[in-house]
Amino acid sequence: EACVRDDLNENALRRVAIAHPIKVVIDNYPADKEEMISLPNHPQKPELGTREVPMTREVYIDADDFAAVPPPKFFRLKPEGEVRLMGAYIIKCGEIVKDADGNVIEIHATADLETRNGNPVDGRKIKGTIHWLSAKYAKDTTLMLYDRLFTIENVNAIPEDKTYADYLNPNSVKTLTDCKVEKALSKGDEDRFQFVRTGYFVKDTNHDNVFNRIVGLKDSFPKAQK
Repeated sequence: EACVRDDLNENALRRVAIAHPIKVVIDNYPADKEEMISLPNHPQKPELGTREVPMTREVYIDADDFAAVPPPKFFRLKPEGEVRLMGAYIIKCGEIVKDADGNVIEIHATADLETRNGNPVDGRKIKGTIHWLSAKYAKDTTLMLYDRLFTIENVNAIPEDKTYADYLNPNSVKTLTDCKVEKALSKGDEDRFQFVRTGYFVKDTNHDNVFNRIVGLKDSFPKAQK
């Protein structure tokens, strides 16, 4: 698996997918404004060029990139905190909207509109960068997260008093619905991608708007079992 991951890291184009979308409304960004942001197709291979993704007042971020009560050294979005939208502006968290059950359903923010192409003019340091997609242009999708079938790396090492069934991985596949992907993926001109901070994916050949994770970004087995 490590060799496959290395090969994919070397060759797979990068794309953005939001597995658990939360809408962020950038209050000081004009409602009718749209602009194109350049993102690299591969951060270590500038020869592969860039692609243009649309920026609008409302964007999606991943729920994992926000914490209402952040743990120590949490450098993503948090109350009154600042973070950079990848390739775009620095935003500061404002009002947090929750549903009746206390779940965060929308975040309001303000952008430092002078930071699209650089750092803040006052010299303050922003440690976190998160991925995002325009809420207007993002496409709905389903992500299938495939993992190891067994929880043990070497099935030949199963003890005599155990069976294969004792080591089946209950999380060998997870289905995530209502995910978002960037519009470029609908063109079908690539066959595999690295979704930023999610893993390596291919399009499902039998179902539209479905992507299958073939390799995670990290080894799925604990180091102690190696």
